[in-house]
Amino acid sequence: MAENLSRQILRDHLTDGELKPGSPIALRVDQTLLQDATGTMAFMQFEQLGEPRVKVDRAVQYIDHNVIQLDNKNPDDHRMLQAMCRKYGAYYSRPGNGISHYISLERFARPGDVMVGADSHTPTSGALGMIAIGAGGLDVAVAMAGHPYEIACPEVVDVHLEGTLQRPWVQAKDIILELLRRLSVSGGKNKIFEFTGPGTADLSIPERGTIANMIAELGATSAVFPPDDKTRDWLRIQQREDDFADLRPDDGCSYDDRVDIDLGELGPLVAKPHNPDNVVPVEEVAGTEIAQVCLGSSVNSGYFDLALPGAILADKEGQIVHESIAATATPGSRQILAAIAESGVYRQLIEGGVRMLEPVCGPCVGMGQAPPSGAASLRTFNRNFPGRSGTADDAVYLCSPAVAAVSLLTGRIEDPREYGEPPETLDPPELKPYLDDIHIFAPAGEADAEQIEIPRGPNIKPPPEHQPLGESVEGKIATVQPDDISTGDLAPDGAEVMAYRSNIPAIAEFTFRHRDPEFRKRIQEWGGGFIVGGENYGQGSSREHAALAPLQLGVKAVIAKSFARIHRRNLVAQGILALTFADDADYERAEVGQTWVLPNVRQELEAGADEITARIEGEDRELKLTHDFAPSERKILVAGGLLGYLREHGSSEDGAGNGRAAGRREDEAEGITSQDESEAEGEESAEPGVIRKPAQGPGGHHE
Repeated sequence: MAENLSRQILRDHLTDGELKPGSPIALRVDQTLLQDATGTMAFMQFEQLGEPRVKVDRAVQYIDHNVIQLDNKNPDDHRMLQAMCRKYGAYYSRPGNGISHYISLERFARPGDVMVGADSHTPTSGALGMIAIGAGGLDVAVAMAGHPYEIACPEVVDVHLEGTLQRPWVQAKDIILELLRRLSVSGGKNKIFEFTGPGTADLSIPERGTIANMIAELGATSAVFPPDDKTRDWLRIQQREDDFADLRPDDGCSYDDRVDIDLGELGPLVAKPHNPDNVVPVEEVAGTEIAQVCLGSSVNSGYFDLALPGAILADKEGQIVHESIAATATPGSRQILAAIAESGVYRQLIEGGVRMLEPVCGPCVGMGQAPPSGAASLRTFNRNFPGRSGTADDAVYLCSPAVAAVSLLTGRIEDPREYGEPPETLDPPELKPYLDDIHIFAPAGEADAEQIEIPRGPNIKPPPEHQPLGESVEGKIATVQPDDISTGDLAPDGAEVMAYRSNIPAIAEFTFRHRDPEFRKRIQEWGGGFIVGGENYGQGSSREHAALAPLQLGVKAVIAKSFARIHRRNLVAQGILALTFADDADYERAEVGQTWVLPNVRQELEAGADEITARIEGEDRELKLTHDFAPSERKILVAGGLLGYLREHGSSEDGAGNGRAAGRREDEAEGITSQDESEAEGEESAEPGVIRKPAQGPGGHHE
């Protein structure tokens, strides 16, 4: 039977289940991705699994989120993570080397692979024709230990692109904003979006990366761009052409749904506060005063994303960032930073008044550059949830680099089509990219690894313990929340809170800080309780701290109208019941302080019941709760969480087959520069594209 590319990749990695949308499946994992905001908990949970080494082809730990060193907390986390990587067999990308998603595109993403990453924007790597899925840290830790990754089989949606973008004023960012405008932040749940049509072939790899990155804002599982000549060229420039695989959808294949977009009809779009799907044409918000413009982050941080604003600033003599604007730019990687430095784009930006930031996530996760109170900020980023910027009453607008570039000149949101003829951008350096992996450290060999001690600073605490599910569960409603609650509401962004990512008791004190300041006091006084939420509860980031913190506070169940995919799984993995209302009208019955009882929950789960009985103390009528737990998830919940379940059932003997060759990692350990290999200068590894010789000089980055 003819199959689309996504199903081909899924079938090639299927270890259990049937490729029927909604059915539980298990997938062999080739690569894993961790970043420092999620990596500490993920690695400590990996330790609890008792495996001496990771069992995937490639595990990479990036330091790109918690890089602000206000005190000992973040440096202690990084020191621990570096030691864990050396001991357990993962690669370590040091601070300043670049943002995980962009480096993955440059150095590691491979057509046909499956990657699971503890970051919701992991799908970025789908730009190179792989299935890359964002997940919670515990699920990634379990994959690193050699177990298959469990997920509901996604639908596959054909996004058929016709025509050509009217560049430079209409850009790839407008494609994903158009999808968000049409489908909403929950419209991609349990779906993979596969991009086809002549308009797809016209997109560069960084442009595809922007779309794949923000597919997460649809709540989607992943995005896939079938490999083509642009994929091959990108890999050739990265000196890893051998990673190319000639994969494509079969002729005559079918999809579960289809979306058609004529690129020639698109205009510049802007997402208004406070959700990425609040999208309007730029002309509807033109004239809005802004106090800040931020370029870059894990989207729109490639060479031409920065070259266009540079060219506009240099287009007319004396043209600079407007006096009312604070402007910043964040390159995606050191490779991009080297390219804009050599080409002259860097000089254009700084002479025009843009503050250049290091290649880390930075203001995208509230790590500095917060806007003034009560002011609007225009950003080429991927999210604009309230307070994410670090300012409680922020008003963040999302846009393309073209909209941002013309708007920073006037202090108002502008339609770039009104600017006139676009200026010529500076060409990237010749095709000799800055391929220098000396800041990606290889793990130690197994013999040396046994001697490595893991340093743990005073802020680093072990994950909360899981307790098996009781016969019944009872608790008071500690808070009732509306639709579209984000994981940032549960575990806030910003330098202050994110420094506690390795300390769950401390970070739990910030839960619902902005949404319900009395929540923590109530639930601690009551010794636990329930959370009630609306539609799309837990949207946004994959951070499992949004489940770990409630677990720490004694949350036993979250009952919502519907859940975002990753957060639902994180709750289950941590042993918290994620239940939905059989009748959404029952949401209105929930009041803070009510006692709800699930009298037969364990028996109902063990018996395979689709509904869970609930009672509200003081009311005669029962209400019915439902769920979509896979059979294994029922067992996970009964065991009190995924770690307890795996301890109870033991390690999977065939789990080690997760990687193509378990021994390959040791051969590759010499492929990326370690901390002590000066004697090996000039040698090349057997792994295509992984270079351990010094850079050939600052080079370009071709898009």
